[in-house]
Amino acid sequence: MKFYEKYDSVLTGVVSGLIFPFIVGIVIYLFSSGHQSLHSYLVRIADSNIITHSITLCVFPNILIFMIFNRLDMLRATRGVLAMTIVWAVIVFGVKIL
Repeated sequence: MKFYEKYDSVLTGVVSGLIFPFIVGIVIYLFSSGHQSLHSYLVRIADSNIITHSITLCVFPNILIFMIFNRLDMLRATRGVLAMTIVWAVIVFGVKIL
């Protein structure tokens, strides 16, 4: 049994597919905020009408997690990442409609 086989579960994929976009968003904020507070940065994004673009940019790196899990033959975790990516896509679609 390889050390990562115990992490091959849908829950692992769901958690990583949920957490990783937030980490990417924080990294983007740190590099592009220009010493603004998080609140004013998010207000600026909302005022610019680029909320869906920002969410999509943060979720796009889920492909990296998907490919890593797929390469390690962690197919259950891959399903979880795919499920969370679909949930994020539905959120983006809902925000775009509203």
